Amino acid sequence: MKSKGRFVGQRWWSIRGLPSVFLLCLFFFLAGLFGSTLISHQDVQLLTVRPRSRVLESVEEFDVLPNGDTGEHSLTSIPFQVLSWFPRALYFPNFATIEQCQGIIKMAKADLKPSSLALRKGETAENTKGIRTSSGMFISASEDKTGILDLIEEKIAKATMIPRTHGEVNFI
Repeated sequence: MKSKGRFVGQRWWSIRGLPSVFLLCLFFFLAGLFGSTLISHQDVQLLTVRPRSRVLESVEEFDVLPNGDTGEHSLTSIPFQVLSWFPRALYFPNFATIEQCQGIIKMAKADLKPSSLALRKGETAENTKGIRTSSGMFISASEDKTGILDLIEEKIAKATMIPRTHGEVNFI
């Protein structure tokens, strides 16, 4: 009789126990999976929702550190907005004043030349004259007697953290 009882117990485990353990494991796995995705989505939403920034958030006074030979003795703030990270595009409001822009246009108008084309075999500048309608010129800050390009280049160097000596001449 003992052997019969053991057989019945083993059979009961194999018939009812194994599927119930499997179903319980499956239930807890799915509950954990869906529960973790719900929690992680809430965390992402909390991180991505930012309060609207105000134009003037606060005015703070900072202690200025001693500057090196090539540094500046004052703090500089250049406001900007990230338009896109991929591709990277930034917007700098009021980077140049209207007067500075008008001065650059006035300076460049005298020396504007039609943009050149990379001609293919058989093409000449005459038969492609109507294709290219833009014009431009290269000018460096040292050629500018008004000093406008000097100020713009200095501001670009501050915003990009790249020295002016690493830049190229301006194309207008």
